[in-house]
Amino acid sequence: MRWARPLAPYGVSKLAGEEYLQAYNRLHGAGHVALRYGNVYGPRQDPHGEAGVVAIFMSRLRAGERPRIFGDGKQTRDYVYAVDAARAALRALESPGGVYNVGTGGETSVLELLERIQRVAGTKVEPEFADPRPGELQRSVLDVSRADRELGWRAEQDLDAGLAETWTWITA
Repeated sequence: MRWARPLAPYGVSKLAGEEYLQAYNRLHGAGHVALRYGNVYGPRQDPHGEAGVVAIFMSRLRAGERPRIFGDGKQTRDYVYAVDAARAALRALESPGGVYNVGTGGETSVLELLERIQRVAGTKVEPEFADPRPGELQRSVLDVSRADRELGWRAEQDLDAGLAETWTWITA
């Protein structure tokens, strides 16, 4: 059995929530569903605060600013479109319980993401680089096979098409 060992407080808090649910289930014979989301992006995402990198990059490009990359940009993430994430949540409502990863099963580096966003935006701006964030994962890609097998769910939106829809919304 693999034990989760989060490296950052954010991951610890997510795992703690799952553990509380499991303890409640053991005490009361209940069932639960927990969804572990990849990096969700799409129209209406707020680019301020700790928002997703897609919205932040697009907002900065729209404003004529240079996108900021923490670290070398080679860190990878699994970017899942918001509509796909919502479909997963709806499918999970029909499940008797379990923990499901909601992502694409593919990984994209931050540098590649910026390149793809700039292609959609029609820009070519050099990013500024900043020190890496403490505890940041270098690689994050989700195994979505259980969601596929048990929920009949897989992400459908192609990253480039999702970025194009998000750019259209952000510039409207």
